Order: sequence, then C-alpha cells, then structure tokens
Amino acid sequence: MPDWSAKGRNELPLHCNHWGTYRVAVSDGNIRSLIPFEEDPDPSSIGQGIVGTLDHELRITQPMFRRGWLDNGPGASGSRGSDGFVQLPWHKAIPLVATELTRISREYGNEAIYGGSYGWASAGRFHNAQNQLKRFLNCLGGFTRSVNSYSFAAAEVVMPHIMGSFLKLLDETTSWPVIADHCQLFVGFGGVPQKNGQANPGGTMTHCQRDGISAATKNGVKFINISPMRTDMPLDMDVEWISPRPGTDVALMLAIAHTLVKENLHDQQFLDEKTVGFERFRQYLFGNADGVVKSAAWASAICGLTTDQICALAKRMAAARTMISISWSMSRQHHGEQPFWAAVTLAAMIGQLGLPGGGIGFGYGAVNSVGDDFTIIPAASLPQGENRIDSFIPVARISDMLMHPGDVFDFDGKQYTYPDIRLVYWAGGNPFHHHQDLFRLKEAWQRPETIICHEWVWNSLARHADIVLPCTTSLEREDIAVSRSAHLIYNSKIIEPKVGWMNDHEIFCSIAKFMGLDEQFSGGRSQHEWLTWIYSETRQRMARQGIELPEYDEFRAKGWHKVENPPNPRIFLGDFRKDPYNFPLETPSGKIEIFSDEVAQFGYADCPGHAAWFEPVEWLGNDKRKHPLHMISNQPATKLHSQLDHGQVSMASKIDGREQVVINSVDAKPRDIANGDLVRIFNERGACLAVAAVDDKIMPGVLQMSTGAWFDPVDSNEHTQLCRHGNPNALTIDKGTSRLAQGPIAHTCLVDIERFRGNAPNISVRSAPMITVQM
Repeated sequence: MPDWSAKGRNELPLHCNHWGTYRVAVSDGNIRSLIPFEEDPDPSSIGQGIVGTLDHELRITQPMFRRGWLDNGPGASGSRGSDGFVQLPWHKAIPLVATELTRISREYGNEAIYGGSYGWASAGRFHNAQNQLKRFLNCLGGFTRSVNSYSFAAAEVVMPHIMGSFLKLLDETTSWPVIADHCQLFVGFGGVPQKNGQANPGGTMTHCQRDGISAATKNGVKFINISPMRTDMPLDMDVEWISPRPGTDVALMLAIAHTLVKENLHDQQFLDEKTVGFERFRQYLFGNADGVVKSAAWASAICGLTTDQICALAKRMAAARTMISISWSMSRQHHGEQPFWAAVTLAAMIGQLGLPGGGIGFGYGAVNSVGDDFTIIPAASLPQGENRIDSFIPVARISDMLMHPGDVFDFDGKQYTYPDIRLVYWAGGNPFHHHQDLFRLKEAWQRPETIICHEWVWNSLARHADIVLPCTTSLEREDIAVSRSAHLIYNSKIIEPKVGWMNDHEIFCSIAKFMGLDEQFSGGRSQHEWLTWIYSETRQRMARQGIELPEYDEFRAKGWHKVENPPNPRIFLGDFRKDPYNFPLETPSGKIEIFSDEVAQFGYADCPGHAAWFEPVEWLGNDKRKHPLHMISNQPATKLHSQLDHGQVSMASKIDGREQVVINSVDAKPRDIANGDLVRIFNERGACLAVAAVDDKIMPGVLQMSTGAWFDPVDSNEHTQLCRHGNPNALTIDKGTSRLAQGPIAHTCLVDIERFRGNAPNISVRSAPMITVQM
C-alpha cells in the first residue's frame, strides 16, 4: 500500500463509517491520524478511537475455537464466557464450520439455525455483515430471523396502524431549516441529545444537527427539554427544562390533551378531516369508561409536575407554531407503543401537522439524518436471496426463544411459536451490548449446541462464542458508503489486512466452497465485480429519478460525489394536509388513526385501540417498589454502541477503566457517595461497578449510565451476578413492551446504589482470554 504520510489533506484516501467520514493518514502500514472530511461542518471525535486498535492486543488474528466445544463436541462441557480458546489455522477451521452447519441442517432443519446478525457493523453497501450472513444462510436453505430494531421496535409495530410505515416516516421528517424559519416552540419529549446525532446508519458524511439547532435558536425558536436529564439538549442554549418522573410522559401528554379539549383549544376541523377515532379517545380522556378523568391534576400525581405547569404547557403549545419531538428512547420502556401514539394524537389535536415548523418529528437528535434535507438515494446492496424458512422472533426476545422453545408468543395481532434453536450464527453487532438482563442472556446463551461469530476483537460476543472467525475492519477492505445524506463515499482499502484476517465475504466464500455452494453464494462475481454492479445499479436507479451519477472510475478517483438536496425543504405531511385524498397515509382509513379498530380487535389488555396510560412494571411512583432509584441507560457519547469501547476516545471517558454513573447530589449525600467513588449499582437481576459522577443536571431519584461497556461478568461466588466493567444491561429487565410489539424496555429499570467496599475485581475484558495454538 502507498505511504500517505507526505500527502496533502485532499490527496489522502477517504474512510466513511457510521460516526463520520475522514481522510486517513498512514505510514509504515499503520494509521497515524484521521482528518475530518472537508465537507463536514461539525465532525465527530468518535472516529479517532480507531487509531491504535487495528494492531491492538485484543485483535483476533486467527480462527478460535472454545476449548470445551473442540475437545468434547458441540454443546459439551465448558462454559461459554469463561472457557479458554484454541487457535486453529483456516484450513482446519473452515471444514469444522461447514460440517457443523451441515449437521444441524440435516438433523434439525434450517429453522434450528438463528441468523443473529443485528447491529450497525460497519458502513458499506457490499460489506454489510447482515446482507452477507443472510445471503449465505439463504444459500443453505434459510434460517430463523429477527424483525424490528432495538432502537424503536415498539414504534415500528404500532406506527403503521396510526400513520403508516415508521421507517418511511423518518425519511419525511420536517427539516431543520424549516424549523428555524417557521417554528416558535419546540417541545422535545426525550430531548434532542447531540451525542446521538454523531452517527447515522450506513455512514455519516456531514453532520447537520448542531447547525440546525443553532440556526433555530438564533431565529428565536424556544426549546423545551422534557427529560430526566438537562444534558438531553445543548447546555449552551437557553433551554427550558421540565423533568417529569421517567416513564410518565404519556400521562403528561394525556393531561395536555385533556386541557386542550377542556379549554376548547383543539383543532376540531383538522380532527374531523384528517383523522379517525377522536371521539373514542375523547371518551377515554374524560373517563367515560374507567371513571378516571385524565386531567392535569390526575397527571400531576403521576408525573411529579404541578397542575399549573401542565396547564401552562398545554396553552403554550396551542398558542404557538409548535413542533413536538418524540425521541426513539420513548419506545424503549414498558408500554413503549403509547408515547408515540399519544404524541401523534396530541399533534393532531393542535392541528399543525403538515404546516411548516409545526406538527411532529420522530427522533430529532437520534441520528444525524433526522431533520436533514437530503435526496433519498435508492442505493443497491448485496442481494440477500430468498429465505425459505418462515420462523422469526421480535428482535428483543432472543433469551425467551433460547430458553423456551415451543412456547407461544403474541406479536402484532397474531400468535407464533418459538423455534428450537441449535445453532446461532452472528456477524455484525454484539448481543451482549444491546440486549437486556445480560445474566439471563448468558444463561440462555448456554442452550444452543454451537455459536459461531465473526469478530475482529475480543469483545463480549467473541468471548461467549464457540467458534470465532476473525474478520477485517472497514479500513481493510474496499466499499461504497451511501446513507441518508447528500454524499456517496468511496471507501478505499486504507491498509492491507494481515495474514489470518478475512472479510465476511471471503469467509463465507470459503465455507460455501467447501459445501459446494461457492457459485450460488458468490453469484459468479468477484468482490470488485460486485462493487461495480452495486454502483451501476444505483446509478441506473438515480437516472430514473433524473439524477446523474459519474462513472464508477471517476467516482473512485475523486473519492466522493455530492447529490444536490431537494429544491424544497422537507415538511412532514405537507402533501397529506393539502390533499389527503390524493396523498393518503398507509393506514386502513388513509388518515391518522387516533383510534385503530384493527389494534382494538387484537384484544390486547396492554395495548388498546388508542393511546392510554399504563403503570410501568417498575417506576418511581410505586410506593411498594424494591429499589428507590430509576436508571436511564442511554447511548454513549464516546463510541457507537459498544464499537471501539477499547479505543482511545472511549477509554479517555472512563475512570480507572470503568464507566461513570451520573447521580444527583440529593441521592449521593445520604449514601456517602462522593464524586469519583467506586460504586455498586444493583437490583434483583444483577449488579455492576461504576465510578460516581455527582451532577445536579440529572433530576433527583434518577441515575444515568451509558451503554457500551463490554460485558465483563465475575465468575467467583464472592461477586455473583456482577459486571465489573460497567454494563447497565446487567440490571435492565428483559420483558416486552406489550403483546403488540414485544420491544425492549431498557429504560424501565429500578436500582439502588452504594459505595463499593473492599477490593474491586480486576477488569478482564482488557486482555485476551487464554489461548493455546494448534497447528
């Protein structure tokens, strides 16, 4: 590879990943620095975390097999997560993998194979881990899959009943320039956390969020942050902070809705013309069926806000051009379907949906693209082929599936049966990061006969697998990055992978060849030919939209191409408001379904036909609760999920190698906890260690601890069920949002905290597991 150390900035090759695009300087085969893309006005620092990791001691360099699995056979002795590993060369590893896949398929059928690829993996249209894995397993005859996303599963399922496809709605969100020019009041349920906006699925080319908020502020838009944390909106802005009890936003929204009707501030004409079912909802608001009027006084006792605060907020929202923003985090709580339904209902009652700067937005701040003006690029990717197996689970029900095969579960109006999984194949993502109740997952993880994963580093997934096949990073392969952005990026192969590392496609090609499926999997194309095909197909699709892309060689030579933004800034539901007949929503009525007959007919007691308040399984309003504090486990600021947790940016945010937990001084003082103290956070599900950060920018009664620390359980009896590193999912509850969506509820979690006494156990995930080499 060329030495880039003496090149000018714009001559350096580009690398695009989820958190940004960078020019990469290399010398002597090592990455020296990442220089932000010249088109990016607000680059993220997360990318710098990759410097020093490609040759890190935690890098997996050869195929690894768990000792108990290799010595005694599939499902045999030893414990996943604590066993040592045996290093084998590829020519021995590939036959073992292929033979095991064949055995499972023949003995149990392909339904017994769970294709667990879930996660952001890395940016790229060809080297997308999910597409590669699913194409490979489909060549074998299919697999059990998952549906929906940990990010917003409840919204993905409920929103089609209310407004249509949730993912399509995200692409239509009103843009920041429109908000800056027309909005007067921006009400953020869950805030607009700028740390989350550093990333975007498929790659981030230019960061727009900070400039969007700044422009709106300068134009006089007033922002209200409704969150347990003041930091969920920029601290350098004049933001009003309202902090209801966590998990009570629906009660607050219902009380605002009741006040609007009581004061005759709702837009009845909009409700009559553009929605269905409002009268049924009105009856619920006024307690016609349950005898409970959802008034401000009623909500005050639930939320912890005053009646005057709630009434005043309702009147302000009705009097101004108001944008209601509902964060994705609102879906990740018990009954997470309800905040989205209530927010849509409230926006419809105000009647500004489809107006510039008014209405609703789903996830401002969740990722960079929400609120950006961009032309949707219909990019091609590696085809997955056909899955001949119908079996699936909601994404967050993996422990239930592994522990209870044959059990029946509800999902979106139907009943299904959990399959009997014998083999898990994972490529891309880390279940020991994003799943809840990790000690329960660890127990469930012992059930399959074999677990195979592709990983480049010894994270918690690799440590809990039987077979670990070392894969490359995006810096060690060529690809094309296309996202919700104006830019396409050619990802150069920055450095050559060392001997022993293969990309996912090469790994699957090797296994497929041994199984006689190489032509079927490769499609008769080389990697370069696949990239050429993907770009050509994308270019043809764009041409049909009247947009011309350069030839592939020209694109590669420059390294990037920019597509002009749409001529008119995006206004959510603008066409629907003007002409609902010709621009109907994708709902049974073509309108906003404030009451859904379809959902009502499912007969779910925990998800009726309209937005409703349900008491969470764990919350601060329960006087009989076992634990007194509510823990918020949100996304980290220094990494993307658990990616690059061992990198320099993530490590710089830790204290003595451990994650920090934010606690209000009101809660810290009686527990004799001071800033910098090592603490133990615990409940009946588990415990983890962290370092206290005493800060009154979080409301009393609430702790905040970011996810992403590699799960590091202690196996000794002294510290049973303890993550010594600081993964909050050691404590979160593994329960579905409702029978409708079965989404995750990580933000419904009560805990307690205490100073840690005695000698803290060493962190083990900072060094590789015990490895023996076998030739």
